[in-house]
Parts: sequence; C-alpha cells; structure tokens
Amino acid sequence: MLKTGILNPHILSLLARVRHTNMLVITDRGFPYWPMIETVDLSLVDDIPTVLQVFEAVRDCCDIGEVFMAQEFLAENTSAVIDAFSTVLKGIPVTYEPHTQFKTKVPQAIGLIRTGDTTQYANMIIVSERREEDA
Repeated sequence: MLKTGILNPHILSLLARVRHTNMLVITDRGFPYWPMIETVDLSLVDDIPTVLQVFEAVRDCCDIGEVFMAQEFLAENTSAVIDAFSTVLKGIPVTYEPHTQFKTKVPQAIGLIRTGDTTQYANMIIVSERREEDA
C-alpha cells in the first residue's frame, strides 16, 4: 500500500507514461473537455484541489523542463496570485502565450488532470525535461 507521494492510481498510471519532452496538462475547473485525451478529474469543490497543489505533487516525482501558461493569467489575476505561482514555478522556464495558442498544444499531451481551481487561466502545460543524452 502506498503511504507517501501521489496516491491516486490514475495519476500514477498517467505519470508512468510520460517520457522526455512529453506534455501533461493541469487545468482549472472550467477548462474544456477534450474527448481524445485521457483525463483524470480531481475536482471536488471550488478550489479543491488547486492547480498549484497538483503541480507541486507532480513536480516532486518528475523532471520538468518547462511550463506553458496563458498570457491572460497575468492580466486576470492579482499580484498575490501571480507571486504564488512564480514561487512554486521558481527555477522552471515559463512561457506565457495567448490562450488560443496554448490550447493548440493540448491535443499533443499524454493526458490532462482537471482540478477544482477557480483561478483565472491557471492552466499549465508541463513539458518533461529533455536530457542531454537524448539530444
């Protein structure tokens, strides 16, 4: 029986299939459903869990090379929210792009984890790290 780390078997299965340069999407509660992408829905009630909570759990067991987020995240949220994300993402390159461009990457992802987060445009595309020996 697992006692630490990620306990959800669906997330563990999804993470086990992520390889170098693969993408995983973590979304807020309102992100559109993509029928062609395996989705693990963790939403319980508003803001449980949050995108940052799920990201922190995933980060602890994965090598993350970069993150993509919507530019609108920066315009639609308070400085406190932006600072919280910046703190958690410290050391990881983040690219902000229009949400319409962000969504064009989603179909290429291994899977999607939906949260109960109500933060505007809190969605992330996580790209697993590329190792030098794989270059």
